[in-house]
Amino acid sequence: MAEFFSTYLPSWLAQLVTGLIQCVILLHVPLVGAMFFVWVERKAAARIQDRLGPTRVGGMFGWLQLLADGLKLLTKEDLRPQEADAMLFRLAPYVGFCASFTVFLALPFSDGWVVQWLDVGVFFILAVLGLEVFGVILAGWASASKWSLFGAMREAAQVVSYEVPLGMCVVVPVMIAGTMDLVAIGRMQEGLFTNWFIFHDPFTFVIFFVYFTCGIASVNRAPFDLAEAESELVAGFHTEYSGFRWLIFYMAEYGSMFIVSGLAAILFFGGWNGPIPLADLLGLTDANGELAGYLGRFLGMLNFVFKSVLGVTVMIWVRWTVPRLRIDQVMTMCLKYCTPIAAVMFLGATLWTYTFPGGVTGLRGTPYGTVRGVSAQRVELSDLTPATEDAEGAAGEGSDNKPAEEHAGDVAAAAADGEAAAASTPSGPLSIATFASSRARSR
Repeated sequence: MAEFFSTYLPSWLAQLVTGLIQCVILLHVPLVGAMFFVWVERKAAARIQDRLGPTRVGGMFGWLQLLADGLKLLTKEDLRPQEADAMLFRLAPYVGFCASFTVFLALPFSDGWVVQWLDVGVFFILAVLGLEVFGVILAGWASASKWSLFGAMREAAQVVSYEVPLGMCVVVPVMIAGTMDLVAIGRMQEGLFTNWFIFHDPFTFVIFFVYFTCGIASVNRAPFDLAEAESELVAGFHTEYSGFRWLIFYMAEYGSMFIVSGLAAILFFGGWNGPIPLADLLGLTDANGELAGYLGRFLGMLNFVFKSVLGVTVMIWVRWTVPRLRIDQVMTMCLKYCTPIAAVMFLGATLWTYTFPGGVTGLRGTPYGTVRGVSAQRVELSDLTPATEDAEGAAGEGSDNKPAEEHAGDVAAAAADGEAAAASTPSGPLSIATFASSRARSR
């Protein structure tokens, strides 16, 4: 897209226009997703509670009910308590929503389909998603309501409890992959479903459930919705909010649910890769043309969205079947159970990765992690750079050292050895050990 605009606009303006268009398109993901998940939650809750109303009203499948809800919220009066901090009260909903929306910029929906491709995508998502709590705390403090303040204090205590085990759970797939690049992590799980990280070893299988439990706590969903707790705190931190600003909080919540589920899909369930390589079997690859590659990525996006929606559906099911925990029970679960379990599973996965690099199902890799695709190319270039500098230095020192042409030939031979070593493994990912060994032989 940037190349198209660069033919008519300056390069910096083309990049700016491209970024704005991508952000506008991406903005529809949490908006449309919130509408869809509200519909799913209404239907699921009605089925679980055996209520007939939500299952039979609103036209075909109840879609008109979404339109009625949206019009009602947009036409509601925007109220504000007289003693509330006006600026912070208005700012709080957008702080939470901006944190949730920003994460979508680094979340790949398919192979290469990401607005901003980051080498540290996992770290970026965890860091930015953690900022959402500031919106909750600001809303509780600025509302001048004791119920809102109690909800904000509960959220602050809850964050301290779940962030530590959540971080340790995410580190395990990163350690197996050897990179924080989400696209590279997804590419490592290509092929059959046995290559998914959740089947890499028994410790990773267990740690997924710890991650999902802490993920539910991070999005303030039952049984960890202590910041709201309708039966105790009226509506918690957003008690004093109404209309559009109340809707912003809900969109941020459903957006965070999708992000937590999408991150789980990439780290544990192959991301955009299906149980079988259907795109390869159908010939939908870049080797068969640009259109075929596009259709293959679109099929991968459908896989990713399906896995993410399935995770959100499980969160909705848990909300309507599991009772809310007390604040002491939440902290006990996170600190006394989830944290030790995550620590033990992390150590176990580390030892397993060093002892059995192939995992349980033969996942290819090395104890130092494995990189494929773009990450492999980056390692190759970084490996050859010092050798090139050595060649330049040899040319300038005189006849005692090798000529630049001869040294360049050695570098090319080392690169050929690296390619031959990588080709010796049929489906072989390019590993760091391959480049290290080839460079040692060249010297």
